[in-house]
Amino acid sequence: MALRDIRELKDDKDAYAAELERRWSGLLSYRYIGRRYDDMDVGEDIDNTVRVRHDFRNSTGGLLMAPLAIASPEGGGVNDLEAVPNPVIHSAQLIDPAHDVKRIEVIGVQLKAGRQMSYSRSKIVDADDPDRVIAFTEGQNAIIGEVPEGLVRMPENRLEIEDSPDLPPLWKVFGATKRDDGHWQLPELSEEYASPDAALHIGPQHIILETAAIDAAAGVTGSDRLQVESSHVMFLARGKVGPSRVAAEAYPGGADKVGVRTIIYDEGAARPVTAASHVFRRVG
Repeated sequence: MALRDIRELKDDKDAYAAELERRWSGLLSYRYIGRRYDDMDVGEDIDNTVRVRHDFRNSTGGLLMAPLAIASPEGGGVNDLEAVPNPVIHSAQLIDPAHDVKRIEVIGVQLKAGRQMSYSRSKIVDADDPDRVIAFTEGQNAIIGEVPEGLVRMPENRLEIEDSPDLPPLWKVFGATKRDDGHWQLPELSEEYASPDAALHIGPQHIILETAAIDAAAGVTGSDRLQVESSHVMFLARGKVGPSRVAAEAYPGGADKVGVRTIIYDEGAARPVTAASHVFRRVG
């Protein structure tokens, strides 16, 4: 059954507010990563820090890019209480793999806000040593709908994930699988993986893109001891149906580098929805 697009309720403030609270509190992406927003949530001690867990790390102990991209989604400085946002571009560069970092802090700034497009960028630092820069992120966002006036912050539905070396990989939590034909895929769209406008959320997209990219890179290098250094993601269309299949192509380069290009196809809608590239460094 198709999910309801919250924009259908824009003329009924009470119904819109109730649906937004239900969908926001059920969305897995930010809650599972531990990202909290004081401009959206009502809760205790909400700030811009995220605790780094074992499942945020790759086989070498360095950070994966997907948790950083989810923690710093670059929505152009626009939240769901102000408009209906839709991602266009997300770019990230990892400066420090942060092997010994316990918490990160996202320091974001809105660069420009127009009627239809907005732009932002962030600096991700070690929350316990803010002079230590971990990564940069930048993004572009489109406004695809208006919201009723007077929407207010919502009670936080927080998830407490106890850190452990035995935590499942993020791809498994977000429902990804590797098919017999070698492609990674996400299941048909469901509410916990969907934005309020009934489209595949950036969270599972970032996770499966990096997962498929690592797998493809390992296929040409013979090892998964890879550290991501950059990612660039373009959101071409809204994933509305699923399952969502990833096609990946890897290219070994010089200086122990390997690049991977990926595309997510919404097989239910028969169209590409997201294109990305990742650059990895082989770790000896």
